[in-house]
Parts: sequence; C-alpha cells; structure tokens
Amino acid sequence: MAITAAQINELRKTTGAGMLDCKKALEEMGGDMEQAVDYLRKKGLAAASKKAGRAATEGMITAAVTADGTSGVLVEINSETDFVAKNDKFQDFVKQVADHVLQQQPADLEALLAQPFCGDSSKTVQTLLTETISVIGENMQIRRFASYAGTANGQVGSYIHAGGKIGVLVEATCNTAGNEQLTGCLKDVAMHIAAASPAYLQRSEVPVDVLEREKEIYRDKARQTGKPDNIIEKIIEGQVNKFYADICLLEQAFVKDPDKSVQKYIDEAGKALGSPISLTRFTKFILGEGLEKKESDFAAEVAAAAGLK
Repeated sequence: MAITAAQINELRKTTGAGMLDCKKALEEMGGDMEQAVDYLRKKGLAAASKKAGRAATEGMITAAVTADGTSGVLVEINSETDFVAKNDKFQDFVKQVADHVLQQQPADLEALLAQPFCGDSSKTVQTLLTETISVIGENMQIRRFASYAGTANGQVGSYIHAGGKIGVLVEATCNTAGNEQLTGCLKDVAMHIAAASPAYLQRSEVPVDVLEREKEIYRDKARQTGKPDNIIEKIIEGQVNKFYADICLLEQAFVKDPDKSVQKYIDEAGKALGSPISLTRFTKFILGEGLEKKESDFAAEVAAAAGLK
C-alpha cells in the first residue's frame, strides 16, 4: 500500500513523532492510522502526542565554533512561546544540537534528525527532540542550520544578537588564522551583518537580472528629466554604485566607523596582522523568518522529506 504525504502529516500531528518514523510506522501497519499510533507509542516515539500540530515561531538561534576557529555552525530551533525559549532546558537542548551539528557535519536537516545523537548514541537527534518536547510541554522544531568547515586557512566568526533573535556566521581566509585579532575582526563584521543586512558579499554575486531591473528603473527616471543619453548613462553608473553600496557587504559603510567601507576595515585589519584578510561567505538567520506557512506548504515539505510526490 502506497503511503501518502497527507497520512504522514496526520500521524505526525497526532503523535509528534518525526516524519521518517511516521512513514515507517504507516508502512509497517499497512496504512492503518490507529495501529501506526500504537506502533510509535510502543517505540517510545509518541510521547509528545498532539503537540506537533501547534505553531512554533519563537525559539532561539545559536552558534558554535571550534576552539581553533576553523569550523562553525549556526542553528535555529523554534518553540511555541518566548517563555519556553528562555527556559534553561530549552537553551541546553539548543546548545546540544549545535554542538552535535558542529561535530557531525550532517548534510541536511533530514540527515541531522536521523543521526545518532553524539551525546548519547542510543538515540537519534529526532528521538532527543521528541523527548525534549515531552519534558518541556511545547512543540519544538529544529528548523535549519548553516555549517562552515574545510576552507584552507579559513576562520569562522559568529555573533548572536538579542538573546538569539538574530544570528550571523561569517568566514574569512587569512594566513594567520587562529589569531585573536582576526577573531575580533570577524566578530565586528558579524555584528555589522546583523545590523546592516547585506544581501550579497560582493558585486560579482549580484544576479544579472536583479542589476538590469535596477538599471531600467534608474534609466526611466533619468529620461523623465529630459537629459541626453550620454548624461543618463553617467547618472545610471552613479546610481548603480550606490545600489552596490547598499546590498554588498564589502561596499557597505562599516557600522562601527561609517567613514570607511567594510572592505577598508578588513584591509586595515589585515595590514595590522601582516596578512591579507579575505571574506568568503556569510549567513544571517532571523528568528521565525518566513514561518507563516499554509498547511499545503507544510504538507509539501513532509512529502519532500519522506521521498513522496
């Protein structure tokens, strides 16, 4: 019997068990919902019964970085209320998951949930999540993570703002990776990213269609002034430079010293270190961003994670 995404979704809501566990239970029980619930209860996977259907849009973002600074992760875990997000047990769970991601480097969220938990290999991360939901009494969701590792001469910096409402991970390469001054520099850059919200690292990352759309807007506005084409093109060039300065990290005015760009700040830091610093990538998470989804959207995610159409 073919198992549908709707069945998995219903069982997940009823029991709070993970998507893969729900799929397996339905397959084992031939699609019988009641027997599948009993199957999960016997396996100890339905302890968080009926909590999984409740919206989890609060929570916490945290970062974990190795002692040498060469690897780092950013993790977002959601809860239903801000009250629970401030709970020590919830925060300890978030830290445990971040440390696990840092150590095990899962390929994606599905792989993470299926991995044996590094703190207790007798249970998976999904089982740990289900048990924590049962103890805390609210639905929780390991929503997403970013992981940086393996870059030659790479060093990772992080910044968490407002107790976990915003999180930033940034990576750079430098021949003096591990230096405390470089660590401080990357924290400053991460704080800048949290405040300034760049969309891209540098000009070369801006998609052509995005740039052309901006140019067309500038061109139309300039034409309305009646200026000749050669002047219009110069106006567009100036507007494009301002556009880059707004959305590209390296060209933004550095928040701690607006008289210099981020690029100039890291150039000066590299000179002081005696080795150039090159920013390579960054990730910014905002807590709960984009979580207002329709039920059909959630069902589609369930289907994708379970390998169904």
